[in-house]
Amino acid sequence: YMGSATYKFLAVISYTLFGLGLAFYATPSTDAALSNLPEDQAGAGSGIYKMASSLGAALGVAISAGIFVGFSGANFSNDFLHQIVDFVGRQDNIVLREAGMIALAFNLFMVILAILTILKTIPKGKKKE
Repeated sequence: YMGSATYKFLAVISYTLFGLGLAFYATPSTDAALSNLPEDQAGAGSGIYKMASSLGAALGVAISAGIFVGFSGANFSNDFLHQIVDFVGRQDNIVLREAGMIALAFNLFMVILAILTILKTIPKGKKKE
């Protein structure tokens, strides 16, 4: 187990990164979602945006947790990961470490897919008026 000082340091770093991620995502995302709506539809647009955002977050967490739980079964062993990564340290939690790596790889795949989708579907340049 880690000491109290180490935990506090890691918690501050983690929450700082989390806050920065939200700051760089939330404001531009909300602006993009609501900027083209007329004022009388801004409330409905904001509600739909927030609902879609919450639904996406819930599905993302559920799918990632499902992948982790599915691969963390006691009978699962992934020989493919052992060819790529040499696991050092404690060996009694290898299955959990492998399951975590697979779940994080899925998350990375989804981030790359989202970036490619944005690059493909969002028009470049300013809108002509």
